[in-house]
Amino acid sequence: MKTVEEMIDDILIREGGYVDHPDDRGGPTKFGITQSTLSRYYGRAVTAAEVQSLAVDVAREIYERNYYIAPSLNTLPDPIQPFLFDSAVNHGPRRAVRFLQSVCNQARYSPRLSEDGAVGPNTRRAASWAEREMGSVLLKALIEERRNFYRVIVESRPSQSVFLKGWMNRVNEFEKELA
Repeated sequence: MKTVEEMIDDILIREGGYVDHPDDRGGPTKFGITQSTLSRYYGRAVTAAEVQSLAVDVAREIYERNYYIAPSLNTLPDPIQPFLFDSAVNHGPRRAVRFLQSVCNQARYSPRLSEDGAVGPNTRRAASWAEREMGSVLLKALIEERRNFYRVIVESRPSQSVFLKGWMNRVNEFEKELA
């Protein structure tokens, strides 16, 4: 099992430093923290220069608090936490949880989950059931769910195709852990 600090280390490596790609809908970003995320953290509008000067310890705090603890990813089975945490960073916590809820529903968990993106007692029970029943296939199914989501993004917004290879490489890192 990875600690939250180790998971954040992995995310920081994947996210890299400062970028401001014209096709990136997140705008100026450093360590994966967008301008709007940093603005919410500080409770005020921030400039691109403030994003560029973001300290890594602030990024770490934002990740742990807003993308791991607040959405209750820490209450889910250990083997899927790194993947869901990375998904939360890349797509937002609600989308990450919807990946899990969708996979549980496709695996015929009963009662069927509301795919609302919130971790509550039903989602926790379903995740534990899926881990027990599916084993490593659970992570494989989550990976495929995320790949399909990327494909839908590119299909609906072709300008995002510039990011597809990097996105798929990011997901492939989790598949390598299964080998």
